[in-house]
Amino acid sequence: MTRRPQKPNRRASSPRPSASSPKEFRLPESTTPALPAVEDFAALDMPAGLLKTLTAQGVTTPFPIQAATLPNSLAGRDLLGRGRTGSGKTLAFGLALLARTAGLRAEPRAPLALVLVPTRELAQQVTDALTPYATAVNLRLATVVGGLSITKQAATLRRGAEVVVASPGRLNDLVERGDCVLDQVRITVLDEADQMTDMGFLPQITKLIQQVRPDGQRLLFSATLDRNIDRLVQRFLTDPVVHSVDPSAGAVTTMEHHVLHVQDETDKKAVVTRIAARDGRVILFLDTKRSADRLAKRLLAVGVRAAALHGGRSQPQRNRTLEQFKNGEVTALVATNVAARGIHVDDLDLVVNVDPPTDHKDYLHRGGRTARAGGSGSVVTLVLPEQKRDVTRLMSDADIRPRTARVTSSDAALATITGAREPSGVPVTIEIPRPATPEVSRAERKPGAKPGGRSGRRRRGGGGGGGGEGKTATGTDNRAGSRGSGRPSVGGSTAGTAAGKAVRASGRRSAADGARGGAAASGGRGPDRRGGRRTSAG
Repeated sequence: MTRRPQKPNRRASSPRPSASSPKEFRLPESTTPALPAVEDFAALDMPAGLLKTLTAQGVTTPFPIQAATLPNSLAGRDLLGRGRTGSGKTLAFGLALLARTAGLRAEPRAPLALVLVPTRELAQQVTDALTPYATAVNLRLATVVGGLSITKQAATLRRGAEVVVASPGRLNDLVERGDCVLDQVRITVLDEADQMTDMGFLPQITKLIQQVRPDGQRLLFSATLDRNIDRLVQRFLTDPVVHSVDPSAGAVTTMEHHVLHVQDETDKKAVVTRIAARDGRVILFLDTKRSADRLAKRLLAVGVRAAALHGGRSQPQRNRTLEQFKNGEVTALVATNVAARGIHVDDLDLVVNVDPPTDHKDYLHRGGRTARAGGSGSVVTLVLPEQKRDVTRLMSDADIRPRTARVTSSDAALATITGAREPSGVPVTIEIPRPATPEVSRAERKPGAKPGGRSGRRRRGGGGGGGGEGKTATGTDNRAGSRGSGRPSVGGSTAGTAAGKAVRASGRRSAADGARGGAAASGGRGPDRRGGRRTSAG
């Protein structure tokens, strides 16, 4: 691989305010002509293993962002790519990264290429997408994200990995621990850069990029461009090749946008229930974890195979729920913005904003779960009378001109647009995994939170009997079963109840013993007044 000369001044041309949107900046203009786009992968200078794997994966023709950016990124140019989610960005940067790293071997703890992403789900998606190609050129991939064992991730890095896919918070922790060094990283990718900055990762991203090789290549991909992205471009990209799939970064001809006005909350609930009962998968977006849990519970009670996905679930739970959604065991995924990016599900043709987002970027990324990779789909936003003005402004900011209609739960138009139908009314059960206690990175904790957050607390009952993979979600709330409660889950027995009582009693004894031991160790302080529950000090 040809080493590029030292680049002491990594500043792009000064962007000017965009004429189309005051929230976005004008794309910088490169001073060096870009290489022309290609029509097929065979025209690219890539290892034979990558070309063979593309054919084996059924990827025959490059998407526009791949055709335009790959000739330049393979040549070592810095790159700024803007394109809607699902437009093929992962292979656009992934193939270049793997091709330029092929044939090299990383030393322990010192990766050669780095992909930074905002969420755990996106990290896993990128890893899954690139694994067959990395295998084809004998490169090792490591994924480091919060919510999973940092000890295992550190061990993987110490064994050596050429490519690391990481969330900024967890990677910073590993660097601070000495388990990872970045001074050999020659290719750095920022994927979904806009969300990383929106989530407050800008200081961590800056700190990480300052540690990679100064003469390295930088590839920045984002669905939207705002002032935070402008700062990254100016500071870290040198004379970048710029490619934008479409100016709005969200509207595509295969995606329909609908705004459905509903009369009140009561009718909105009925509309949501009928949409969720459709024949086919649907993602329903809400604002809060609590409302997502409530809706999932309500849908299960009327016969809809629903499950909630949000940041309050452990990573193993989230992974399991996504797998259930992909394999059809769950048909209605009730999610917060944790699912707005980084989730790819084949043939998903409907996304519903039960709660309209407040930011146009969130709207574009929620909608990006459908109509992916050239497919088609619809985005439906439900609007109460008091939300009309805000949603109108939202659509304007997103450069979307939706079709609008006023509907009730019984309208034929609702069925035509969404496939809505009456649910069976027979409660269903969805098995969900046992909660796990994640190792939360310091950088990923909310300010003022206790180490480990809610998961760091010791539950009464010693971790609970009757939990594990046997825990179920139904129209009846039985979550207490995982805490050692004496209440049986659906289909439970008196034996299960007795076992629950025994575990609960054991838990009370353990809590009391722990309180007495804690008092002795702390110089005679009494037990915690919050029911014997102890929290870790670190």
